[in-house]
Order: sequence, then structure tokens, then C-alpha cells
Amino acid sequence: MMGERLGRRGFIAVAGAALLAPGRARASVGVPPGEDLMQEHGVLRRAMLVYDEAVRRLGAREPLPLDRVGAAATLIRRVIQDCHEKLEEEFVFPRMERAGKLTSLVATLRDQHRAGRAVTAAIAKLTGSPLRDEADRRRLGQQLSAFNRMYRPHAAREDTVLFPAFQLLLGDKEYRALGEQFEEVEERVLGPGGFEKAVDEVAAIEAALGIHDLARFTP
Repeated sequence: MMGERLGRRGFIAVAGAALLAPGRARASVGVPPGEDLMQEHGVLRRAMLVYDEAVRRLGAREPLPLDRVGAAATLIRRVIQDCHEKLEEEFVFPRMERAGKLTSLVATLRDQHRAGRAVTAAIAKLTGSPLRDEADRRRLGQQLSAFNRMYRPHAAREDTVLFPAFQLLLGDKEYRALGEQFEEVEERVLGPGGFEKAVDEVAAIEAALGIHDLARFTP
């Protein structure tokens, strides 16, 4: 059993708080490290939907607001690569390695963090000015597709394998204390309410591209 860790009942309490006060729920309720990281994966996945739409428009030769794609790349770099991944690299990966747990997976995840930063830099460069020709359009589409192709299994493997194993590795006291450390780092890097601001930001990008209506994804 999870003891004092956040179980299903705890999740329901957090969800209820979010319904009552969505802008303050995450800050006012202690979020365990694993759930903290998974919530940030939610921001990542929404930014990846922006990339999907950009790839679709490039292929269909439809108008594409490059500044909105660039804003998604900036969001990914700030929230995911400069904060989320740094938390993993500083607090999660070393503990798993010292314990000899999932070391091959951790090595691959580290490599993918490096690769992801390179791809994000390429996307930011390509979206920083008008695309010059068909070669630029093709390169942008390739970089966006490469990012999503890597990060979908990356995030899924962390959510279903790494984070559960990490939680089992720590005792309740250390797990709770680490959640507090995560909050401190996030506030330092992202500022107060950084997660909530990131959710608002990705929502605005979705709206600009016309992919904000969840119902449109229903088959």
C-alpha cells in the first residue's frame, strides 16, 4: 500500500480542489514528486499536439503561424527541459543509479534529454524567421516529427516504469520531503504559479491554432 503517499483518495481530493480553485490547487495541495512530473508531462503532451498540427499544416500547405510554434518550443524548453528534466537529472536519475535500478532505462532517458534539447534548439531557429523555401519547410516538419516520435514513448515509459519504481525506492518521509524540494526548484525556475501559467500559455497556443476544442478529437 502507498501509506501516506497520495493514493486514489488523495487524487480525488486534489481533483476536487482543482475544480473549486484551478489556479491555486497545485500550490495549495502538496503534490508528490511522481504526480508533479506527470502533470508536467501533460503540458508537454499538449505542446506536442501543437507540433502535430504544425506538421499537418506543413504537409497540407496550409497557413502556419510560426510564432505560435516557436512559442510552443519556448514553453517546452522553459518548463520541460530547463525545469522538469533538470529535476529528473538531479533528484530521480542519481537515486535510481545508486540503487542499481533501471540503469539502462535511465541512461537512455539521459541521452534523450540531450537529443531533445538539440531538436528544440533547431525548431526555435527554424521558427524564428519566415521559412525561406521548401527545404526549410521540410526540415521544420522533420524536426517537429522527430521530437514527438521520441518524447511520446519517453514520457510514457517514465510515467509507467520510472516514476512508480522511484516511488517504491523512497520511504514516505523522503518522498514527501522531495515533493517540497521540487516545489522550491519549480518556483525558483518558473516563478510563482509557474505550472498554472504554463497551462494557460499552452491553452492560448492551442486556441490560436484552432485545436483547443477537445471534442474535435473524438472519432
